[in-house]
Amino acid sequence: MAHHFLGKHHNKAGGGGGEAPKVTDWRKEEKHHKHMEQLAQLGAVAAGAYAMHEKHKAKKDPDHGHSHKIKEGVAAAVAVGSAGFAFHEHHEKKDAKKHRRNGHHH
Repeated sequence: MAHHFLGKHHNKAGGGGGEAPKVTDWRKEEKHHKHMEQLAQLGAVAAGAYAMHEKHKAKKDPDHGHSHKIKEGVAAAVAVGSAGFAFHEHHEKKDAKKHRRNGHHH
């Protein structure tokens, strides 16, 4: 099973020679992507809540408002990134489900 990371492929087996192609367990792959999607959604919600918390702190604590605004911006960026990753994993899960239903074995 190949994993994608910044456009590069890394094989889990790590071997380079003439190994037999590994048969993919699409049900397991689907469950993995579902789990990753749920974790990403949780991260997005948590980061969004923290961003809202920092926005509130910036209003309540004007002496340190700039610091709170920076933390709010970072948390908002993390929330957007996490939501994007959840979206990506959702589509990976759909692809695995399609492969499983169509009987693809690699």
